[in-house]
Amino acid sequence: MSNKSKKSNIRKKKNRIKSIAFLAPSGLGVLTFFVVPFMVIIYYSLLDNPIKKNFVGIDNFVSLITNSAFQSAAFNTLIFSLIAVPSAVILSLLLAMLLDCKLPFRSQLRTVFLSPLMVPVASVILVWQVMFDMNGALNQVTSMFGATPIDWLDSDYNQLIVLTLFLWKNLGYNMILFMAGLGNIPSDLIEVARIEGAGSWKIFWKIKFRYLSPTLFFVAILSLINSFKIFREVYLLTGGYPYGNIYYMQHFMNNQFEKLDYQKLSTAAVIMSIVMVIIIGILFLVENKFGKEVEE
Repeated sequence: MSNKSKKSNIRKKKNRIKSIAFLAPSGLGVLTFFVVPFMVIIYYSLLDNPIKKNFVGIDNFVSLITNSAFQSAAFNTLIFSLIAVPSAVILSLLLAMLLDCKLPFRSQLRTVFLSPLMVPVASVILVWQVMFDMNGALNQVTSMFGATPIDWLDSDYNQLIVLTLFLWKNLGYNMILFMAGLGNIPSDLIEVARIEGAGSWKIFWKIKFRYLSPTLFFVAILSLINSFKIFREVYLLTGGYPYGNIYYMQHFMNNQFEKLDYQKLSTAAVIMSIVMVIIIGILFLVENKFGKEVEE
């Protein structure tokens, strides 16, 4: 082997060692705070209790799936995510396309839509309570037309209120992501399509939508994660045991944590993780298909 080859190999080894050294702190952090705790959760989900530590296999999973509180929480979470995630993606895309046009005061409108991100959660909860409480502003308005005041957060309309809160908080950020994606689409392709007589709908579906597939994928995952995080606002509004329609998986898990029921808590976390992996896997497959078509 020549001296030049030896020096090249030594340089590669040094670069590899440097890369490992730079990645080691992050890898150690992920291992310590994510991987190991999740392994512990899986371990507890297979035991009868944390004291006796008898292996019970899938008994905890069977018991949890037949639990009525878990079924209600899982169903409500599923329904909310099925409505909230597509709504957030579609509405934010429409807003982005609207602001992508040459409208007056575009910068001011972007600021308005992003303002919910700067409002503290406590302030948001206070506003929602003032609006939807039994003696709130909405009941005062409806009572002027002869309607009977109701507690909106303890009624059949509460999930719509939570959905409105979710969209109000998340549309602005998603919109900015879509606007960035629209800005990265080659303008030459759009101009050629227009010259060839393509309409606005065809340009959107054949060009813009395909180039936006990575952004769509990212926004969908982000919205899915945020739909689970809505528990914080709901908990502050209604407590740990809200009216049926807004009793979500996070309520169930939080209540099991307060009871120190490690088995139900761990089992629910494992099931939730499996469902999330499946959903994200499906989104990856869809995005990969659209990505290949764009590359071709």
